[in-house]
Amino acid sequence: MNAASAPAPLPRHLIEQVVIAALEEDGAFEDVTTRALVPPEQWGRGIVRAKELGVVCGIAVAAAAMRSLDAEVQFDPLIADAERVEAGRELAEVEGPLASILSAERVALNFLQRLSGIATLTDEYAHAVAGTRARILDTRKTTPGLRTLERYAVRCGGGQNHRFGLNSGVLIKDNHIAAARERGLAEIEAVVASARAAVGHTMRIEVEVATPDGAKEALLGGADVILLDNMSIADIRRSVAIIGGRAIVEASGGVTLDNVREIAEAGVDYISVGRLTHSAPALDISLDVGRV
Repeated sequence: MNAASAPAPLPRHLIEQVVIAALEEDGAFEDVTTRALVPPEQWGRGIVRAKELGVVCGIAVAAAAMRSLDAEVQFDPLIADAERVEAGRELAEVEGPLASILSAERVALNFLQRLSGIATLTDEYAHAVAGTRARILDTRKTTPGLRTLERYAVRCGGGQNHRFGLNSGVLIKDNHIAAARERGLAEIEAVVASARAAVGHTMRIEVEVATPDGAKEALLGGADVILLDNMSIADIRRSVAIIGGRAIVEASGGVTLDNVREIAEAGVDYISVGRLTHSAPALDISLDVGRV
């Protein structure tokens, strides 16, 4: 992905809210080491630099971390989010009171490294399925409090977002089905009908299944989306054939860079990947600071 195809920027108030909480958590407003060693009048300049290949995300968040601690700090981006960079590429210039730059450094880099790591891993998955009909989705397996930022990073990497939260879509999973059966709803059709009656006709109903027979049940039950959970490639193909384009098909569970292409070629519409947000390695990014 490149800057021209970057997603819409995050709202400033949301960034500032998350950043201030992070600065307070880190004690950045009361940095005893920097206060002891760096006088407030000392001026400094720094370069934010990528130390490995990746897709950058979180430039505005890193800038907000610096400026929220001290409005005198200038953070000048040299690239935009969603841009792929080589190792050694300069990402931003920072200038201002050196004490403030040092106190905000870790929070700024934490956000930039974390979000860039997610964008980079998503980019790898998106490229792995290029040329197929499948699109890469995230999941709700996000860092508490950072879901909006992490979902933005997925978009920067070329992925798409699944439902934001439990209130934004119906996804009937195995435990929901088990609970419904305890109340006498033995058939998937009855479970789907019960859910549709509760949420209204405008909300899409997704049902998770573990076998091709389950996919057939969900289809006959009127599911709008059928989630094939932890199926073998052969079972995914069988399920796709059974569904025959009459519902959206999503695959999930055990998806890796080694098998995602094969899953995509089995004919699914979407592939949801939890590791995009729960296991993405941080991109190595540094801030080199010196006196002016």
